[in-house]
Amino acid sequence: MKTERGLMMPKTETSQKIPLLPLRGALVFPGMVLHLDVGRDKSVRAIEQVMEDDQRILLASQIDLAVEEPEKKDLYQTGTLAYVKQMLKMPNGTTRILVEGLQRATINELTNSDEYYEVKIEPLTAEISNQSDSEITALKRMVNDHFEQYAKASSKISDETIQAIRAINDPGHFADTIASHLPLKIERKQEILDALQVDGRLQKLLDILTNEKEVLDLEQKIGQRVKKSMERTQKEYYLREQMKAIQNELGDKEGKGGEIETLRTQIEEANMPENVEQKAQKELARYERVPTASAENSVIRTYLDWLVSLPWHEKTTDHLDIANAENVLDEDHYGLEKVKERVLEHLAVQQLTQSLQGPIICLTGPPGVGKTSLAKSVARALDREFVRMSLGGVRDEAEIRGHRRTYVGALPGKIIQGMNNSGVMNPVFLLDEVDKMANDFRGDPSSALLEVLDPEQNHEFSDHYIEEPYDLSNVMFITTANNASMIPAPLLDRMETISIAGYTEIEKKAIATNYLLPKQLERHGLTKTNLQIKEDALVKVIRYYTREAGVRNLERQLANICRKAAKTIVTGEKKKVIVTLNTLEDMLGKPRMRYGQMEENDQVGAATGLAYTNAGGDTLSIEVSLAKGKGELTLTGHLGDVMKESARAAFSYIRTNAEHLGIDEHFHENTDIHIHVPEGATPKDGPSAGITIAIALISALTGRVVRKEVGMTGEITLRGRVLPIGGVKEKAMSAHRAGLKTILLPKDNEKDLEDIPESIRETISISLVSHLDEVIQYALGDPSA
Repeated sequence: MKTERGLMMPKTETSQKIPLLPLRGALVFPGMVLHLDVGRDKSVRAIEQVMEDDQRILLASQIDLAVEEPEKKDLYQTGTLAYVKQMLKMPNGTTRILVEGLQRATINELTNSDEYYEVKIEPLTAEISNQSDSEITALKRMVNDHFEQYAKASSKISDETIQAIRAINDPGHFADTIASHLPLKIERKQEILDALQVDGRLQKLLDILTNEKEVLDLEQKIGQRVKKSMERTQKEYYLREQMKAIQNELGDKEGKGGEIETLRTQIEEANMPENVEQKAQKELARYERVPTASAENSVIRTYLDWLVSLPWHEKTTDHLDIANAENVLDEDHYGLEKVKERVLEHLAVQQLTQSLQGPIICLTGPPGVGKTSLAKSVARALDREFVRMSLGGVRDEAEIRGHRRTYVGALPGKIIQGMNNSGVMNPVFLLDEVDKMANDFRGDPSSALLEVLDPEQNHEFSDHYIEEPYDLSNVMFITTANNASMIPAPLLDRMETISIAGYTEIEKKAIATNYLLPKQLERHGLTKTNLQIKEDALVKVIRYYTREAGVRNLERQLANICRKAAKTIVTGEKKKVIVTLNTLEDMLGKPRMRYGQMEENDQVGAATGLAYTNAGGDTLSIEVSLAKGKGELTLTGHLGDVMKESARAAFSYIRTNAEHLGIDEHFHENTDIHIHVPEGATPKDGPSAGITIAIALISALTGRVVRKEVGMTGEITLRGRVLPIGGVKEKAMSAHRAGLKTILLPKDNEKDLEDIPESIRETISISLVSHLDEVIQYALGDPSA
């Protein structure tokens, strides 16, 4: 067909009637050669008819693809007159034809017969246009440039196609060929087919190419963004798979890749707080990049192991049954009624409030009275995990807070280690020997404990190694100390002190019979039938082989007896060992202690005081000797500054009241006074020996004897007033052990009398004094004696 510049006008003389092939989803431009698959019966019959006639057919696209038998309104009115070059029956029942588009044609009339569709058409031919050749050529070049840019961007059009299109000279055929290669909807292609004027067709094609180029650029930008978002995870996945493959080839089945996957799973399952999990994932990414041979590799791995092993949310359920807790405490400990009562009160408050916010309990008392085992019993009563941390000798703050990871071999502090060992967030945590901490150039561990024990701060405890806040608010902290005065004041202020005094002889006997001896028998493979210890022998062990507030040494002596008995039974000497007063020395040797330190006779210049030590109460003999001299005062016996000051205060009171006391007013000018406290190797300090020193001085200066059965304790002032002291229960017990009949206590200590066991109050007379004159009346005998 010859094409010219100009408008195609219908020519009535060329009107003709030919078969119609309706197309669904396809459009054929003039000059195109392509295959079409025909499936509808009428369309197949139309093809067959065409092949018998002149092989010409009209190809028109359907407006609605769903219509099975289209009418004229269902078709685009401009179609393409085509030549059917070949027809081929396919095995699946369809017919494939090869067509070549000839020219545009308009449908004037459509006839729907039973055999096939037939239309009356008018072909469209070209006429001269007003556009100049240069304008058409310029428009053609612009279309060609835009098409080539589009083709390069889409990468779907071959270079051969681009070269072939560039070689087309006819503008109309050029436009139709480009339109056939664009992935346009049928509606847009039909617009090109309907454009009869060549310059209009080129302009429309230029608009379409510009729009498609913008859409393609936008698609590429969106694709790049999607690719970037997916690239990281896909890249990591591919790299991991490659790493696994390499490791498998090298024979390393798991390797670091397996470790990383395991760690990633552990991090996800650890149920960490969000900020901690982010830190763990960040460290895991670092671990993945760091070479295995690097020192940083093991540092990161150890850190991640700590993070995933810490209990971040695991808890045990509290068994807040007061009756059960009371039974557990009674099973484990004899006596200690006030201590047990205070612990049960603490648990009762927790049961009512369902909260752990409360004071930290500090159990104070001499060694061996059961402080640590009492904390274990509390954990058993609550059905909680128990963690013990000894603070004795801790001097480094890092023991509490841990070392920073920059140091070689860094680890978390003992608090975090204890939580990790317990496996839960709410154990009973015992801080043992809190009074034994010290500080030096490495820091003050007691200050580090402030954050641990403060309920307002410990929900975000910061360990230098973990570097992320850890919640300690669910932990029940219990501390122990032998001497509360050695605990730093800020730390002591955060705790509620419960004092555990020493045991009486009766209590020790019950503890030995019901607790210690059965445990030692089991430990040494003995039974009650193999070994029996008579009651009087047990009392002798308590009195003459131990001197302590607790029962630790008593348990050692019972273990010693069990070992001796085991040897006797194993060697066949005896089948049963009975320990009596007569056989006790054969097993334990000669008595090591003197039970009772009461003087055999009333003495001048010697008074018995009552003292409190870390081992409980004890009696203290204070001796005064006089010699002619220049009034020098000598103090010996390893005395502390406070005790020396008490001696000087007593000396000053006697000088001031010499006439009233019947003493030579000038004794301090011509008499040297030597005050000595026996057992000079043992350090002694405190103000409670004030009245004892005063009585010994008065006795020596007046010649009046001190009653041997009287023991005393109390601080003295320069006016002779007697001030209160501590450790009343322990001092009363030591007086009972020494065989004293009367003890003198400060009047202000009357409130402490109820702490003294009833068995001791029944055997000892307790007198309350407020002034040294009263002490003299009780302690000093008749001057004539």
